[in-house]
Amino acid sequence: MKFKADEIASVLQREIEDFQGRIETAEVGRVLEVGDGIARCYGLSSAMAGEMVEFPNGVRGMVFNLEENSVGVIILGDYLEIAEGDEVKAVGELLSVPVGEAMIGRVVDPLGIPIDGKGPIVSAHTRPVETIAPGVAGRQPVKEPLQTGLKAIDAMTPVGRGQRELIIGDRKTGKTAIALDAIINQKGGDVICVYVGTGQRASTMRAVVETLREHGAMDYTIVVSATASDPAPLQYVAPYAGCAMAEYFMYQGKHTLVVYDDLSKQAQSYRQLSLLMRRPPGREAYPGDVFYCHSRLLERSAKLSDELGGGSLTALPIVETLEGEVSAYIPTNVISITDGQIYLEPDLFFAGVRPAINVGISVSRVGGNAQTKAMKKVAGSLRLDLAAFRELEAFAQLGTELDKATQSQLDRGYRMVEILKQPQYKPMAMADQVISIFAGTQGYFDKVPVRQVAATERELHQFMRDEKSEVRNRLIETKTLDEETERMLRAALDEFRNRLQMREAQPTAAVA
Repeated sequence: MKFKADEIASVLQREIEDFQGRIETAEVGRVLEVGDGIARCYGLSSAMAGEMVEFPNGVRGMVFNLEENSVGVIILGDYLEIAEGDEVKAVGELLSVPVGEAMIGRVVDPLGIPIDGKGPIVSAHTRPVETIAPGVAGRQPVKEPLQTGLKAIDAMTPVGRGQRELIIGDRKTGKTAIALDAIINQKGGDVICVYVGTGQRASTMRAVVETLREHGAMDYTIVVSATASDPAPLQYVAPYAGCAMAEYFMYQGKHTLVVYDDLSKQAQSYRQLSLLMRRPPGREAYPGDVFYCHSRLLERSAKLSDELGGGSLTALPIVETLEGEVSAYIPTNVISITDGQIYLEPDLFFAGVRPAINVGISVSRVGGNAQTKAMKKVAGSLRLDLAAFRELEAFAQLGTELDKATQSQLDRGYRMVEILKQPQYKPMAMADQVISIFAGTQGYFDKVPVRQVAATERELHQFMRDEKSEVRNRLIETKTLDEETERMLRAALDEFRNRLQMREAQPTAAVA
């Protein structure tokens, strides 16, 4: 085989002409000290706050403190592999996570690395974990409902798309269950969900993923997991990472729901990092900027203006209280940032009222704007009626004789409490909720024994589906309870009540 010298020469000539020298520069420093998830590094004089750095073994870190002679770095991985004197390299970009369609259905850590054993995630897009929240001009009012599928919430403390509704209560009162019900209820809809578990037990996270998978919710959900065994830096970053993943879809004009479970654990990990970095402690040893830590996260929830695509990011942050202490530091902080709270009470929970929502303290600052017209009409006076019932109930316990009107009000109150109970992971469609609440408030359950209310309600829904589907379909299509729909609904409920009465009368007739 002969080589043609002129051809080789021309190729070399072209390569030399096209050659452009590229010099890659990277700022390199040294680890001064390391331990407990943080490192102090010397030599990164031009590092930015929030910038990514890389240690020799591939472990990443984030610049946390900028000091006069050194830089404080939080280590997002195993800090035991890093030793004093190791080289540390500034990457030159802010800490980012992969985002996009490829993330849906996966369980990832706060850096976007999959931990579900289903192989790598191939995504062309990344997004910084910390971004500035949309401004006032880039938002629009919250007026579109986000159905949670829970009667007590959709009727009395409704959540709208773009809202931040806090779920607050003691441990083991059903906070996570409410959030999971809200996610499961988005099945078949247009909402992409992100569940962020911060500081949870690994077994709890496993149970959450299995529950979502069992109900088909993983088809539209991303799970970000930073368990209690993960380092504090990962627990601190997790909510921001989950928010970034949801923001990508929001800016695409889509609707998203993010659950932060829970922010009190994230605040504790932030306190740990701040104290290790020698930042001055404040109330309850939290750093002075712990409010900003949560406000800059929750302010990223918004309903974007039509110019920006009209997408939305709804947040359901969860905060755990100790002995119902709502006035503690972190609960009061988060209450003041959010647009309302759902307060879960242990006494109600143990009394069998589940979801254990305390109607008196729970509130939605968006109110009726986040409800369909049908729900707004039937649930208008429900909160006041229940509050009046609780007062009457307390009064009745004194043992005084009650007049007929008071007794009937009490009886109806007991039945409304039964109607608002709901089994776990059984979210209810908007039309079924409206039918139940309308039937309860209009007295159609007054003659039903309290213990049989739940079974009768299930029977009613079956009856409406099988025999009166036109009424139910009309409610679903119009989402309003106009005169004609109300007339049809009353006629259907009258027929159902007559059928119940006839059935009750039959055994009596047989005995006679």
